[in-house]
Amino acid sequence: MKSINAFSLGRSIALAAASALFAACTDTAPVAPLPRSATTTLAAQHSKTAGPDVNQAVATMRRVTARYHDLSVATADGFILLHPCESLPGEGPVGAVYYHPRRLLDGAIDPALPDALIYEPRADGEPRLVGVEFAIPNTGQATPTLLGATFQREDEFGVFALHAWVWKHNPEGLFAETNRNVSCGAE
Repeated sequence: MKSINAFSLGRSIALAAASALFAACTDTAPVAPLPRSATTTLAAQHSKTAGPDVNQAVATMRRVTARYHDLSVATADGFILLHPCESLPGEGPVGAVYYHPRRLLDGAIDPALPDALIYEPRADGEPRLVGVEFAIPNTGQATPTLLGATFQREDEFGVFALHAWVWKHNPEGLFAETNRNVSCGAE
């Protein structure tokens, strides 16, 4: 009997579920751009060297994910729970991650199309959008970068990934893996 890789099986199931969702969903909901001052301030908080490219990318990430503050909109658009809120031992909190299978498997890194959304639980039961994640399948290629930040290997998921804390300040930086300002206990 042939052995089935759990990652491949999970990916196949996720792709099948996502295909059904995509038939009924579009990715065209209007969003309002943020004022330039708001995005410039956020990028400057996160990066001591925030330049025009970083500021523009943060503005784009916030604009395209603004509607996902409502988790039901994200799931209707095809985002699927990858893991509940987690805190990495010795590193800190990450949050709950919802990924988009089609975006993940396209192999593209685009600030306008993040591959995953990062949420933090709140006391009222509604999760708070705190960041986005970019991921690309690890096929043995060189480690990718985005805006000067290097992706990290996430072997348990077979990808290279990079977090961007565009909705919650991270004292460790815009692209840090964890964010000590995120709590996995409902606030």
